[in-house]
Amino acid sequence: MSGLQRRGRSLSALLFVLGGGIGIISSTQTWLLVARADGGERIEVAGATALPMLAPLSLTALALGAAVALVGVVLRYVFAVVGVGVAVVLIAQTIPIVVDPPLSAVSPALTEATGLAGQQALSRVVDGITPTAWPWLALVGWAVVLLAAVIVLISARRWRRGGRRFESTARPSDGPVDAVESWDELSGGTDPTR
Repeated sequence: MSGLQRRGRSLSALLFVLGGGIGIISSTQTWLLVARADGGERIEVAGATALPMLAPLSLTALALGAAVALVGVVLRYVFAVVGVGVAVVLIAQTIPIVVDPPLSAVSPALTEATGLAGQQALSRVVDGITPTAWPWLALVGWAVVLLAAVIVLISARRWRRGGRRFESTARPSDGPVDAVESWDELSGGTDPTR
C-alpha cells in the first residue's frame, strides 16, 4: 500500500483545514488598495468585501477537513466533489481580482467612504486598484483545498474504516455479570435470580 493511501485520511484533512484556514484569515486582511482620483485618502478593501463568498466557502473547506475523516466511503467521495467545487469557484472568483481588479470588488468600500453609488460615479473617483499579496496567498489556499479533494478521490476507498476502537467486542452473556446489570434487568422487568 502506498504512503498516499496509508496517510490519505490525515493528509487530506490537514490540507482542507490549511486551505480553509488561509481563506478565513485572508478574509479579514486587505486584498485591494484603491487610489482615489479626487485626492482623498487611499481605501483598503478587505478580502470579505472584495469577494463576498470568501468566508462562507473557506468555512466549508474547514468543515470538509473534519467531515472526510469521519464519514464512510460514499460520503467521502461526495465531500471530495464538494471540495473540488469550492476550490474551483474560489479560484475562478479570485483570479480576476489578482489580474485586473474589477470596480465591483471595491464598490461597497468606496460607497461607504465617499457616499457615492453607481458604477459611473465610482469610476470617476478611482485612480487605480492594486492587489496586495493576500489574494495571491488565497489562491495558494484554494490550490491546497483542490489538492486535498483530489487526494480523497484517489485514496478514499482504501482508508481504514473509522470508529473501530469504539466498537464493542464483548459477547452477550447469559445473565447479569455484576450488581449494576442485575438492577438494570430488574428495572426492565426481568428477575435476575432466575
